[in-house]
Amino acid sequence: MLRLLLTVIVIAAAAWSGYWYVGATSLESAFSNWFEERRAEGWVADYTSLKVQGYPNRLDTVATGLAMADPGTGLAWEAPQFEINALSYQPNHVIAVWPGQQLLATPQEKYHLSSDDMRASLVIAPDTTLQVERTALTAESLEIRPASGKGSTALQSLRLAAEHVPMADAATYRLGLAAEGFSPSLGWRDLVDPNGTLPDRFDALSADLTVEFDKPWDRSAIEIARPQPQMIHLRLAEARWGRLELQAAGEVSVDSAGQPTGEITIKARNWREILELAVNAGAIPPGLAGTLRDGLSLISGMAGNPKTLDIPLGLRGGRIMLGPVPIGPAPVLRLR
Repeated sequence: MLRLLLTVIVIAAAAWSGYWYVGATSLESAFSNWFEERRAEGWVADYTSLKVQGYPNRLDTVATGLAMADPGTGLAWEAPQFEINALSYQPNHVIAVWPGQQLLATPQEKYHLSSDDMRASLVIAPDTTLQVERTALTAESLEIRPASGKGSTALQSLRLAAEHVPMADAATYRLGLAAEGFSPSLGWRDLVDPNGTLPDRFDALSADLTVEFDKPWDRSAIEIARPQPQMIHLRLAEARWGRLELQAAGEVSVDSAGQPTGEITIKARNWREILELAVNAGAIPPGLAGTLRDGLSLISGMAGNPKTLDIPLGLRGGRIMLGPVPIGPAPVLRLR
């Protein structure tokens, strides 16, 4: 009986070892082929080493010396090491781990990113499309420094989450953001608050929204093109900075050019100072500031609290509208 039991254990161990070896070899080959396909499309897609480890219960892919650049968008990324970790019996649930130092480049600027711990949990569909079902990214002590030396932006912690909305269109996702200890760059603070009356850090910065995209987030989002928003339902976005507080909620549709159409309700506490910050930042033309201040003073006074403003802003025709009056350009909502 003991001999039979030992035989069964040896056979099971050998079978599991074979399963792990086949899985590790296939995974390493798949990653190597993916890099080769990107290079064939004109990307920069280089690495120093690529290996799969973690026997017997894990399939952990570790790549070193990464350098990637997409010629279609002008985006590039470099990292000394990147890990994609998974349990061998649950390969569609992975943990991505970024290094403490990274380089991210856009057509406008290069950024050095540093963090104590940046990682993401990702659950994908168990098929070749690799559609995202849910994901959550966390980062601690994140600092973003432009290579031009214009000053760094820092966060004590960052939480980003996305989840496919069940029983809805396949391309609909609920998104959440929470940033603690957000400290904008000194140059930006000097621009919008030249007298230094506000604290260095925001007290709160968060958002909760549902977005319908033109296609699902899957492997084609990297290989071909990013999904683009078509409908945005903003439950609540909130920013608190010292004595200033700004909240927004509403719904907009987005056309193929990224132009939003809809209405966002804004609630602002100490709105006169927020208006001054917007003028200093260049978001509102100085010549319009006086007219806006007079009109908003009338609206807030009629509501009973001259320091608090609760108004709907329209977005149409590429403009932000306060009633019939355009007050600035609307943002273009396109993902590169």
